[in-house]
Amino acid sequence: MNNTVEKIRNIRIDQYNYDLPDERIAKHPLAQREQCKLLHYDGEAIHDRHFYEVPSLLPAGTTLIYNNTRVINARLRFTKSTGSTIEIFCLEPVEPVDYELIFQTTQSCTWLCLVGNSKRWKQGSLEQTVTVDGKETTLRATRGERRGNSWEITFDWDGGATFASVLEATGEIPIPPYLNRGTEESDSDDYQTVYSHINGSVAAPTAGLHFTDALLQECDERGIKRRELTLHVGAGTFQPVKSENIGEHEMHHEFIAVKRALIEELIAGDGPVVAVGTTSVRTLESLYYVGQILEDNPDADGEALTVKQWMPYTTPCKISTKKALQNIVDHLDRTNCDVYMGSTQLMIAPGFQYRIVNGIITNFHQPQSTLLLLVAAFVGEDKWRMLYDFAMGHEYRFLSYGDGCLFYKK
Repeated sequence: MNNTVEKIRNIRIDQYNYDLPDERIAKHPLAQREQCKLLHYDGEAIHDRHFYEVPSLLPAGTTLIYNNTRVINARLRFTKSTGSTIEIFCLEPVEPVDYELIFQTTQSCTWLCLVGNSKRWKQGSLEQTVTVDGKETTLRATRGERRGNSWEITFDWDGGATFASVLEATGEIPIPPYLNRGTEESDSDDYQTVYSHINGSVAAPTAGLHFTDALLQECDERGIKRRELTLHVGAGTFQPVKSENIGEHEMHHEFIAVKRALIEELIAGDGPVVAVGTTSVRTLESLYYVGQILEDNPDADGEALTVKQWMPYTTPCKISTKKALQNIVDHLDRTNCDVYMGSTQLMIAPGFQYRIVNGIITNFHQPQSTLLLLVAAFVGEDKWRMLYDFAMGHEYRFLSYGDGCLFYKK
């Protein structure tokens, strides 16, 4: 292991801790999303602004890239005849493994799930009668193989409804655990971005929650290009770093999808790229390493293209960013596809070299989290605390429903 890699793996997570009182965690968003505060750091100075100013703060010619994933009603509750409640939290598809296909299934499907109160579910199937698309439907859940702390759960139902409709009718929006409250009816709208339309996430890409249709229209009027990508946010986004050093923390895998047209625009590179949210950042920065894999093995496909957690720190970067992106376009040509789809486990920590993203719109993140490491890697290992201290001293609201940031590098 070289000295650089060892230094990064030995980063102590307690160096990324700060005091976050519960009263500073926003339990609900503001009634008008765009009215929230915005901490603008231009790489040199901090400016105390509001989110509705974002379009005027982005230079004309900026490409604003956001995550179009939609949060599903991933939390299901079944009540046994004994009165015990079993909670099933859908994490990712197993059969069919394709997100689009699994939501279209009309009889059965299998998901990898977390199971709450699993000791009360010793055998047999769970079932409940629900109304889906106006029809009474019996939904069953059968537990299969255990995988780590999760289970394969097969759902089957009658009536011919799609699984998307089943979840919509029976499940709950899985709001973050740190809100310390139950899901409310308002969360169905509040915990979705206005541009979400691809089902698959179990957590929202929350930096985008502040945007409104009017703000997006203003971006258009100011010559800011708006583009989409997809990263389906997994429950691992809430997974705390429990080890002393980040080298012992295992990042979660997440599905990503990026259209050929966007990759070609990135190759053209005619303006700054501002990513909305850490999910967009991780997707965009993963593309370089996909291209690096293809440079070494042009015929790589499927699992072979997965971006591993430590790849940025262990793999010599032999090619330019444009060459890496061109490798992906060439791969799409060979496979006759218009969308790159893959998986990333990318860990972004201080010492990471950003190759695509020039600016980040994000929220304030939990202490000792991998998302805080990502921010520190962008603004500077010695800058993140200054920014968070400013926010704490100026009454900013924190976490998913809290206030926003616009960061640039110096």
